[in-house]
Amino acid sequence: MSFDNNNDRIVSGLICDKDIAKIKEAVCIQVEKVYDSCKEKDCIRDQRVLFRYPERVQRIINNSINVKCRKAEVVDVYADVEPVPFKRGFFTVDVKFFIKVTLDFFVSRLRSGTRIVTVPGIVLFDKKVILFGSEGNIKIFKSRFRSDSDSDQIRSALQQDNQPVAKIEVAEPICLNARIQDIMDKFFDDSCFDQLPRGVVESLEVDNFDDSEIADVEGAEDRTFPTRRVVATIGLFSIIKLVRNVQLLVPAFDFCVPSKQCVSATDEDPCELFDSIDFPVDEFFPPQKFDFPRALEEEEEMLRKAME
Repeated sequence: MSFDNNNDRIVSGLICDKDIAKIKEAVCIQVEKVYDSCKEKDCIRDQRVLFRYPERVQRIINNSINVKCRKAEVVDVYADVEPVPFKRGFFTVDVKFFIKVTLDFFVSRLRSGTRIVTVPGIVLFDKKVILFGSEGNIKIFKSRFRSDSDSDQIRSALQQDNQPVAKIEVAEPICLNARIQDIMDKFFDDSCFDQLPRGVVESLEVDNFDDSEIADVEGAEDRTFPTRRVVATIGLFSIIKLVRNVQLLVPAFDFCVPSKQCVSATDEDPCELFDSIDFPVDEFFPPQKFDFPRALEEEEEMLRKAME
């Protein structure tokens, strides 16, 4: 097949009416078809924050004047799919979000003033939705060639079944609020922290977090009992899907031949690529309000809602 430029070749992107006549064939492809999906806008209100070093952090919490949530991010998501009894084709999707929050604690010092101590924590959030996933229960095998074995060169291995699979897409969470809550009338511990996934726990590792962080905290030596805890309010946008691996018949124009040359830097002249990069003016001069799309309209809408 020739890779020469052809002005009549259809490339990926928008097409016009005359391009429809250039369809060459109908091809069968193996894809993940979305059978059902839903979008969610969750406000996770006053959810408890778990810490990797509860004994050390508790001293900071008990002696903090205030706490501020700097940022939040989803570090992991677990999902489980189960059929709904007496409801053919429908499935429950149980989703658990592991949201890492970075907190700034304002604590009093023994000598004078206050100190900001930054500590990461984890917020857990569970939700359950019901989606349509259709029916069908088969096993999919795929033959493969093993070059490292003299015998049994061609083997078949179970790749997957055809049960619906849950897929969760999340935008960056918005940390709306964090506050310290008195719990003198109850006793809370962090024993459930040991049951978190290893990757989630490791995401809370702080290289420079040691006892020096609380050495000069006022009253730190006396107040290790959990008299207070931290709760956070987080805004979360997500899309939950149920997909199945199916074969679809689609129209095809041609093979997807790249239409442009690769851009790369060379060892001989690495500045050649750098010269092609535009100067980042926006990094030095941040855009103003009227430069952002719909910024003025959104501001007016927020003011209108605040006055209602």
